[in-house]
Amino acid sequence: MNAPRASSRRPIRSFVLRQGRFSPAQQRARETLLPRFGVPYAPTRLDLAAVFGRDNPKILEIGFGMGEATAEIAEAQPDRDFLAVEVHSPGVGSLLKLLDEKNLRNVRIVQHDAAEVVAHMIAPGALAGVHVFFPDPWPKKRHHKRRLLQAEFIHALAQRLGPAGYLHVATDWEDYATEVLAAASAEPLLVNTTAGFAPRPAYRPATKFEQRGLKLGHGVWDIVFERR
Repeated sequence: MNAPRASSRRPIRSFVLRQGRFSPAQQRARETLLPRFGVPYAPTRLDLAAVFGRDNPKILEIGFGMGEATAEIAEAQPDRDFLAVEVHSPGVGSLLKLLDEKNLRNVRIVQHDAAEVVAHMIAPGALAGVHVFFPDPWPKKRHHKRRLLQAEFIHALAQRLGPAGYLHVATDWEDYATEVLAAASAEPLLVNTTAGFAPRPAYRPATKFEQRGLKLGHGVWDIVFERR
């Protein structure tokens, strides 16, 4: 079924496209492996079972960076399938390289704006979980409107979760964490899995950046809600 037609009004983007530098290996991986692991953006609902060739639980990974955590989670959970969304080409090349090295077959990549992917490609109730790890915090107050995880988008994610599906957000910006916790708490389709912030679930690997920050006394906040 086709998704509703998008508004002609130009949206506020939660990202800025930067070309970045490809390593030769990342460039090669993107050129040779994207046809196998990539899912082109189109404003129509995805048949996720057909995309992965099986009907296992589907997890949406938004903004996977260079892909290390996504590859590690997918390797540890071969019985789940991961639709990974990222806009930056070097990160896409990096994850593709990891998928090839680890012989992973349970990840597909959409290189596009996550808000549009969710709105147009993911059917209501289709997901077992959503991961949003360390989204761009847009720390300056005048840029807070660019933050991805606001009430409208959290509602859209909640709609796409199936029964007992979960939304897991992690950030190292306390004010952003507080905003997300408040917005998710106000969403009638979601319920918090704990009182306030959650302990880091074992399946989320701690990145080198995160470990370095923790040693310096910086905090990391996990937020885990479930679909009612």
